[in-house]
Amino acid sequence: MTDRKTALYIRVSTDAQFEEGYSVDAQKEKLAQFCKLKDIDSYEYYIDGGWSGSNIERPAIKRLIEDILADRISAVVVYKLDRLSRSQKDTVYLLEDVFIPHGCAFISLNENFDTSTPYGKAMIGILSVFAQLERENIRERTRMGMYERVRSGLWMGGGRVPFGYDYDSERNTLVPNDKAEQVRQIYSLYLRGYSTTQLAGMFDVSGDQHISAILSRPTYLGKISFRGEIIDGTHEPIIDETTWLRVQEERERRSRKGAVNSAYLLTGLLVCGNCGAKMRYQKWGRGLKIYCYSRQKSKPSLVKDPDCDNPIYDATEVERAVINDVFEKTRNITAEDPVRQKEITAGELLRNKYNVAAEKIKRLYNLYAESGDELLLETINENKKQLEDIARSIEREKKTNTVARELNYKRKVLNNLSGLWDDMTISERRKALHTCIDRVVLSGGEIDIVYGI
Repeated sequence: MTDRKTALYIRVSTDAQFEEGYSVDAQKEKLAQFCKLKDIDSYEYYIDGGWSGSNIERPAIKRLIEDILADRISAVVVYKLDRLSRSQKDTVYLLEDVFIPHGCAFISLNENFDTSTPYGKAMIGILSVFAQLERENIRERTRMGMYERVRSGLWMGGGRVPFGYDYDSERNTLVPNDKAEQVRQIYSLYLRGYSTTQLAGMFDVSGDQHISAILSRPTYLGKISFRGEIIDGTHEPIIDETTWLRVQEERERRSRKGAVNSAYLLTGLLVCGNCGAKMRYQKWGRGLKIYCYSRQKSKPSLVKDPDCDNPIYDATEVERAVINDVFEKTRNITAEDPVRQKEITAGELLRNKYNVAAEKIKRLYNLYAESGDELLLETINENKKQLEDIARSIEREKKTNTVARELNYKRKVLNNLSGLWDDMTISERRKALHTCIDRVVLSGGEIDIVYGI
């Protein structure tokens, strides 16, 4: 194609945005100079400002990929390799599955090579490895610094500030806010017998899993939980130790009392994709397996196909795949529900309309009582029919709102699950998964998760 253009890709991360040589303007200047030197007139900038290079979930890189797949790009030029990606896997994917198959060259100015030459093709794989290594080194140094920070009693900073606290960035610690009293009330009411579901309806939280997390976090004792260690923090506790321990004992008691027969996460969700039968967990040597009930001849009522050849699955691998997929949905599903507010408003309008119509009928009856005009009866009947229609609309609206609230609750559970998972009991994890997932279909070694949202 003669109208293909050169793409000048620029990325700046939040941390490196103002570093010399990495700003948007600095990269644009160097790329523009390259185009001038090579007599390239047709080019376009693709800029991801403030995006990490750890993955390709970036708007400009996605647009670039679409244009390459549509054969609108002849070459991609970057200032430095890690501007494209810091992930070896993503770099290899872009080169082998996107750029090369569509005749798109890749040029990195800093490393002085391009993929149109054999040397460039060899070097790109090597440099990708080093870019990935550097990223891992940065991550490890960050983790070590975070660990030393927490060991000194300071909060790790950033997001996930616990309910009831604010983060004081100057002092690097947590400070109780106006919701701290709600935390005390949650602990008190739980000890008085209220369930996590009941408490979720009383307070401004995302659901009963959030309540469970509040009830289990040692943060409220003035401590910090980090990598399995409980460390004394410098922040002010909200709950005294006696109350916190009583709540943990009560949670354990309720967990034993309300425990189901199986502690396995996916019990009741597993379905055979070959014959449609349910699937079950089974201890197998030292491990745990999942297999189709059709293969268990001792329960003929559960057999769908005695010749079902669905393989036996490793339970740990299946559970890990399901959990990872649920956490991935966390990044794609928002807990906000703009439709809900619209539906509530619609319900209020319908009730207002009903009240107006009922008042009108009341006035018509008064007029009929005074005049005896038979024509008024016809008008009254027409208005009564309208009133009945409005009443049916209100009932439909109530049902719609019920569905909307249930959908919103499920979205909230899914949206908050990854942040609360470590603080949840097995029973709470099972309940959360059953809330979000309709069924898990296993077939031919593949896992298909059907969500109920």
